[in-house]
Formats: sequence, C-alpha cells, structure tokens
Amino acid sequence: METYSLLRGLADSWALLVLVLFFVGVVLFAFRPGSGTPHRDAAESIFRHENRPARTDRKEGR
Repeated sequence: METYSLLRGLADSWALLVLVLFFVGVVLFAFRPGSGTPHRDAAESIFRHENRPARTDRKEGR
C-alpha cells in the first residue's frame, strides 16, 4: 500500500474518531458540575481591581 493511501485512510477513519472524542471530552469538561465558579472567576478577573490598583504580595516578592 502506498504511504499516501495509508495516511489518507487513517485520517478518514481513526483521526476523525479521535478528534470527535477529544471534542466531546472538552465539552463535557467545560460543562461538568461544579465548574461554574472557576469559569465565573476567570471571566470576572479582569474587573477585579477596576477601582484601585492591586496590592503587592510581600510573600512572593512582588
């Protein structure tokens, strides 16, 4: 079998299956129970210090 035909056959079947399973896994991970709080925190993090500058943390040396 020619290399191109072999790779084309793998891409048409197994690679498509792997990508679909990866997509389903990402969607399930994003919508899992209990993930609302981290997503909300990440979405609102840019507004956290809107009224005043962030304080420096002396433990980390910043």
